[in-house]
Amino acid sequence: MGERTRAGRPWTAARGPSAEINELVETLRSWLDVAQMPVARLYQSLTAEHFVGGQVPSLTGLRKQLAGEGLSWDLVEAVADVCHPDDDSETSGRRLAPLQKLWRLAQTAPTATDGSGPQVTAREVLEVQRQAITAYEELNRARRAFETSEQGRQQALQIATILFGMLGQAQAKVLELTRRIDALRSAPQSPAGIDRLEQTRRRAESQERELRTQLARADNDRQQAQAVADHAARRIQELEAELEELKARTENAPRPADGAPPAVPVPPVPAETGLDAVDDTLEKVRAALDLEQEAVQEAAEDLGIGMAPATDADHSSRTIPGQALTGALPRSALATESQTQARGPLLPTTAHNPLTSPFAPDGPGRNLAPSPDRMRLASAAETIAAGTSVEEVSAGLGRAAVPDFADHVVLYLRDPLEDYDALVFGAIRLARQDAGGQAAHPPPAVPEALAVPRDGPLAAVLGSVRPVAVGDTLSRAALADIDAALAETPAHAIIAPLHSRRMLLGCAILLRYGPTPYDESDLLVAAQMATHTVLGIDQVLLAQRQATAMMELQRTMLPDSLAQPTGIRLAFRYLPATATARVGGDWYDSISLPGSRAALVIGDVMGHASVSAAIMGQLRTSVQTLSGLDLPPHEVLHHLDEQAQRLGPSHLATCLYAVYDPISQRLAVANAGHPPPILLHPDGRAEVLQVPPGAPIGVGGVDYETTEVDAPVGAKFLMYTDGLVETREREVWSGIEQVREQAAAGQWAKSGDVFDLESFCDDVMASLLGTAERWREDDVALLAAGFDGIAPDDVAHWPLEATDRAPREARTLTRDALSRWRLEEMTEAAELLVSELVTNAARHTSQRLTLRLLRTDVLRCEVLDDEPSLPRARRPESLDEAGRGLYLVNRIARRWGVSRLSTGKVVWFELAIPDHKRPQDLPADPGPRR
Repeated sequence: MGERTRAGRPWTAARGPSAEINELVETLRSWLDVAQMPVARLYQSLTAEHFVGGQVPSLTGLRKQLAGEGLSWDLVEAVADVCHPDDDSETSGRRLAPLQKLWRLAQTAPTATDGSGPQVTAREVLEVQRQAITAYEELNRARRAFETSEQGRQQALQIATILFGMLGQAQAKVLELTRRIDALRSAPQSPAGIDRLEQTRRRAESQERELRTQLARADNDRQQAQAVADHAARRIQELEAELEELKARTENAPRPADGAPPAVPVPPVPAETGLDAVDDTLEKVRAALDLEQEAVQEAAEDLGIGMAPATDADHSSRTIPGQALTGALPRSALATESQTQARGPLLPTTAHNPLTSPFAPDGPGRNLAPSPDRMRLASAAETIAAGTSVEEVSAGLGRAAVPDFADHVVLYLRDPLEDYDALVFGAIRLARQDAGGQAAHPPPAVPEALAVPRDGPLAAVLGSVRPVAVGDTLSRAALADIDAALAETPAHAIIAPLHSRRMLLGCAILLRYGPTPYDESDLLVAAQMATHTVLGIDQVLLAQRQATAMMELQRTMLPDSLAQPTGIRLAFRYLPATATARVGGDWYDSISLPGSRAALVIGDVMGHASVSAAIMGQLRTSVQTLSGLDLPPHEVLHHLDEQAQRLGPSHLATCLYAVYDPISQRLAVANAGHPPPILLHPDGRAEVLQVPPGAPIGVGGVDYETTEVDAPVGAKFLMYTDGLVETREREVWSGIEQVREQAAAGQWAKSGDVFDLESFCDDVMASLLGTAERWREDDVALLAAGFDGIAPDDVAHWPLEATDRAPREARTLTRDALSRWRLEEMTEAAELLVSELVTNAARHTSQRLTLRLLRTDVLRCEVLDDEPSLPRARRPESLDEAGRGLYLVNRIARRWGVSRLSTGKVVWFELAIPDHKRPQDLPADPGPRR
């Protein structure tokens, strides 16, 4: 652009490493020119928040970046923020969108400053990505092999430890039997039982020899597993170094998920030291060592090495020769013979190994170098695993194979696919998946489902890990097991087993019409296609399982039902987000408080991940704990804010906390950044409560306020999360107003009947979200409460002095109140329990105490005092003079409990009222309340 007139020195020519960087620099300079901002003032305007590292570059460094040297994307966003401070998020996104494209081009395919073209060609980028995928697959195999061999080493060591202890016991047994036999032989007359002891000693000596043999085998297996683990560790280091080199060239190589190593059972230490127990343990040891050896053998094969089988006669002379599989390792993994000898007895894969091909005939000298067409097909196979669903992976296999490699692909997968790793007894079920084919040839009429018996030809072919070209008797019989007509077609066929973590996942049948049969190089391509198909399906299943696990985590964090305190009716709704694996942090709760009060809570942890669900569970538990302290709503939010800060600085949440008192018919509400609640008055008027919003939980240093309003009988209270009112098409306050209007309409529609909160919630949800299932980017929670209250005539309370006369006075007051309520038949039990509670309170408190009776569907008695310690019920001994009061309460009362208050505690119990003497059938006057 040359020099321009601006505030400060004129710009020098941009000297970035690529044309894209220079274009970015010119754009930044133009923004600074329009804003009349020199570099020095820009430096003063930048803060640490503009940069990911939290450090503002020096003025000299800033000038160099604005000249194109070491330009960072943080600086691009910072200049946009400083020069355009009034942009909203949408405008800022549009402004930065073209610059983001330039930045990506500069990182992946930069153009030389002389205009000669891209510095890195697209073909080179794709090749680097292909190499990265291959390296990740090999790294995945090496890690699984390391974990399996390390587990095998530990298990062999554990078995050797068990056998060593048993060997000592066997030696002691032989010595004991020898002494007994010698003593019997030295007697004047040899007893008749000496022959049986001789047989027992011979058996014990045989067990001792077998224990020594198995101990040597376990120690040898441990050494072999250690050797495989060491080799795997070296391969992991080499592959990680190779990936670091590839990472510098591209960042787009996907990484497959790691698989879990197989578990090998370890026999327990026998509790019995008899000879039968030793025989049983030896049998289990041999089986466990066989499984452990098989697992280590498979791990070695995954690494591209082989292990020569050892004979039973000598377990201490096993060797691990150098044997590898073709193409298992990338070129960077090849090592010279001198390097191999220096590293140990395990030989890495080499291109000159005569046993490199798994399909090579006996004898060296076989050359299976793939042709360019086969290389292109192998490269196309790598795109199979990019699918995000089983259907996409199946279609990807069809696109990779048809028409260059096959005319039709028939794919069968385990049914059900999600449980493919479950243990199956009997036949294995496979279900057909659509993969694709050519229109020139009709698709084969194969069955939709298969049952593969374990002893059939198809099971024998699928038990192998390598594809098989149909030609011999076994493969043709296997194809006939799938479909008899398919075996008679003139097409050439390959049966490719699909194995994941040594479990059968399914199979792919590749059909080719024409004169050219499949050869051994085609089997290599089919094996690669099968491998990428398994990788893709594994990734899909892993994503599905992660989503299911996170949804289950969130479901267990939410209550299945809510407590229904006296004087209040509750209903709730919850809908998760419909996007895959997006769990939210919405929660709701109802908590019973002392004095027949109820706490209503609703909250929303910001974010959509398993972390949000976990934080939600911790905050919900914290709210329940804080509610038990009988704190006012603003104090509960204050302590919850402190707890959220202890969980981490990045965890924010909104919360609405309300306390309803059915006796005073008042509602206390505090808000921490949550959408405001809606109160429906008995006359049908819907009001959005003006509660001070406060800052979200986790911000810290914020004072919350409690607002009290009247909540008369017949009023309704609505709490919800932002997922109900806010969408991409609807602004928050528009959604809140729509909820208010719908709530008012629902109130009028049901004013003449018994109000149904469940239908009311359904109407609100349908009005805001629609009746049909639709995509939601946020979860939704709704909590509705109907206030029934407790009539003043159903409550009686009396203050009492903490003296010896208090129990007698409490009995008299209770008896009078029950008489006026026509509940005389409950007098005896109520007087006894009231007397026990008042006696305990008068004994432990120095101030006045309070007795309160409530008549609802049960008779509830509460005794309040200022002593903070909580009593605990215990079973008294026969001579104990104390401790029987709460024992009687526990045996007689329907329910009882203790709750902490801010100034003490309340001990309460409930007695069931007979059905014919519920409050609606009884007189209202309970007598004086003092």
